[in-house]
This record gives sequence, C-alpha cells and structure tokens, in this order.
Amino acid sequence: MSSNHNTHICISLMGSVPNAVSALAPATTTTTFWNGAIVVGAGPSGLATAACLELKGVPCLILEKSDGIASLWKHKTYDRLHLHIPKQFCELPHLPFPEDYPTYPDRQQFVDYLENYATRFKLDFRFNEQVTAAAFDSAAGHWKITTRNTNNTLLGGGGLMLQQQGGTVSSEFRARWLVVASGENAEAVCPVIPGAADFKGSVLHSSLYKSGADYKGRNVLVVGAGNSGMEIALDLFNFNARPSLVVRSPVHILPREVFGKSTFAVAMRLLKTFPIWFTDSLLVWYTWALMGDTSSHGFHRPAVGPMALKSKSGKTPVLDVGTFARIKNRDIKVVPAIDHLTSNGAQFVDGQVQQFDAIILATGYRSNVPQWLNDKGNFFSEDGFPRNPSPRSWKGAETGLYVAGLGRKGILGAVFDAKSIADDISQLFF
Repeated sequence: MSSNHNTHICISLMGSVPNAVSALAPATTTTTFWNGAIVVGAGPSGLATAACLELKGVPCLILEKSDGIASLWKHKTYDRLHLHIPKQFCELPHLPFPEDYPTYPDRQQFVDYLENYATRFKLDFRFNEQVTAAAFDSAAGHWKITTRNTNNTLLGGGGLMLQQQGGTVSSEFRARWLVVASGENAEAVCPVIPGAADFKGSVLHSSLYKSGADYKGRNVLVVGAGNSGMEIALDLFNFNARPSLVVRSPVHILPREVFGKSTFAVAMRLLKTFPIWFTDSLLVWYTWALMGDTSSHGFHRPAVGPMALKSKSGKTPVLDVGTFARIKNRDIKVVPAIDHLTSNGAQFVDGQVQQFDAIILATGYRSNVPQWLNDKGNFFSEDGFPRNPSPRSWKGAETGLYVAGLGRKGILGAVFDAKSIADDISQLFF
C-alpha cells in the first residue's frame, strides 16, 4: 500500500456478503453429487484432512473460496513473517519439511511446502467456490452445500454483487460427510473505534500490511499486542518508521528460545513430565530472569499461566523475536487503549494525545462458520468455535459433520483432528 494516499481499508473485511444482483444474465445452478467427503477450506487443516482421507481410500473434494490453497499465507501475511514455532510442530501428516529448511521457515517456504503437499497427495479442489450455506438433509441422508462462484462475479457500485455475462454464480454439492476446515482466521476483525471517520491518515488491518518500507519516517500506531502486532511494530522500526503499540489487556511475553532451544519445544517436553502449573511457573520465572519485569513496560501478565491460558481459551502467548528489547530501549512506544481518534492522531484512555500518520489494526481474526452452517445440533458457539473442548472438538453433533483446525490448538491440533476424522469416516465408508 502506498504511503502517499489517505485511505481507510477495513469495511471490506467485516464479513458480510453483499446482495447478489443478476444484472447481466440469469443465475444458473449446477448440482454435484460427491461419493465421499467434502472439505470446506484449503488451508493447512483442510489439506491435512483431505490427505488423510485419501490415504484411507475415501474420496475427498475441497471447496475453497479463493483461487488457490493457503490464501491467508499467500495474500494476507507480511513479508518478514516466519513460523513462530519450530517446523517439526507445523508438519502436516505423512510429509516432513525438507531437511534444508531452517528451524523457523519463512512465509514462502511454508507456502511451497503446502503446495508440494497438495501435489504429493493429488488432492481434488474446486477453487473460487465460496460456501454460502450448508445443511444436513435428513430425508436424503446427506449434506447439501451451496456455493457462490467468486471467479465469475464482480463488485458493482454500492457494494452490490454483479453477475458477469454467462457466468455460473452458484453451485450445489451433496455429500454424506462435511468437514468444516474454514479456519480460525477466516475473517479479519476490525473494531469500531470512536472518531475513526475524523482521522485523516490511513487505516488498514494487519492482513493487508506487507512491509515497513511503506511507512518510512512516519508515526504509526499499531493496535494489538499479539504476535502479529509485536512483529509489525519491530518491522516498522527496522524500516525507520516511528511505531507506537497499543497494549489493551494482559498478555504473556516469552522469549522465542530458552538456552538456544525453542521455548515452545521446551514447554512441550516439560508437559510430558510435569503438570501444567509447574511448566508455566518455570516459563514465567525464566522470562523474568531474562527480560525483567514486563509490567514496568506496559505488559501485565494474566493471572493464568501461558500454557494454561492457551489450553483454556486458545490465546497464544507472544514469542518475542526482538520487539521487547526495542520497547525497553524506547524505540517502540507502548500506549494504553484508545479513547477516540482525532483528525491527526489519537487520544488514549489515560488522557495523553499523540499524532499519527497511519494506524494498523493487528486485532486478529474470527471464524465465519455461523454465517453459512445450519448448525441444528448447536455444536458451535456464537463465535464460530466448537463448544466441546479439545480433543473432542473434531466431531460435530449432527450426522456426518466434522471439524478440523478449530480447536484453538494450532497446526498440531489440526493434525490430530485430521487423523481422527479420517479414521472415523473410513470406518463408515467401507
């Protein structure tokens, strides 16, 4: 994004689907009967599940709303992104990472790995198919999935969806089994900030942020102190921008490595022997010894330990890659929650006022499952995640409904889901 334009880019991320208007040709619908399972989503969770099903002999079709696999990693991540945990914890089933990959593969390396994975297992896809509805037809004994073809539509004036001449805008798929693998990060969350209409600078979600090179010499406010917000703030500093970071709630910061070993890997090894409270105590003590009192720099720790919090709520601790040192050195400022925006900056809840040229919303993502799934069994909560805690979050309440990668356990959890789903469906298929 050019730094020379005052642009607000967030409305398109709110998740609502514009009304379809058949302006150029009548809509047509095709119906496909699939003898096997249909997976919604071609991210890591969907790929893992499809591969496990195929290896069990169960035909699998992946429906993906974008034009290819891993669209989030390809199009909605920043340039400097690397995996925050070692590659061995991010492998999909039956295919390790190449041996020459570094411990923390970068964005392109991970995308290449996923592309190779899809090719290796000869997975079947239907791209540009956005699922708009899915419901179980009890009379017919199968799932009915309706999609809109996103490749043959375009946005018209006022946000209306216009159909292209002769294009098929909807399809219907029917299958005995439905796997929801649309991801925890299906849609960007853009909070409503008072005064946003008055701010004359640029505002965009972190999913559209690419590099700090676009912000050289500018005052930039990053809203959100998770892994993305912390790393974007560091990236901005490295490109000679002047970043400030909003820290609104307690957060655990851990060093990415302990004595040269991945903190996550150390924690996983400890959990095999010790209870979670003891593991958390060791992690917090080591962090205090290495980084000092984080609360003196605006980062108050939650009452619950980092691994317990991850297990309970899915909230991931920050694995620091150098941002905190810049904060301690005051190269990156920490500010409290925003009270309201002004024409040239922001006023914070403590009363201080600062000027900013741009705002980046590192405010996370959400599931979109409630928008399209007819969840008669009330398996999902209002926020689009299974009500059942992991490890039972992979099997839905309704006949033939399965869920992969929505247990808030990262790729490790998605791999567990994929294997469990394939085992279960394969016993019913033959």
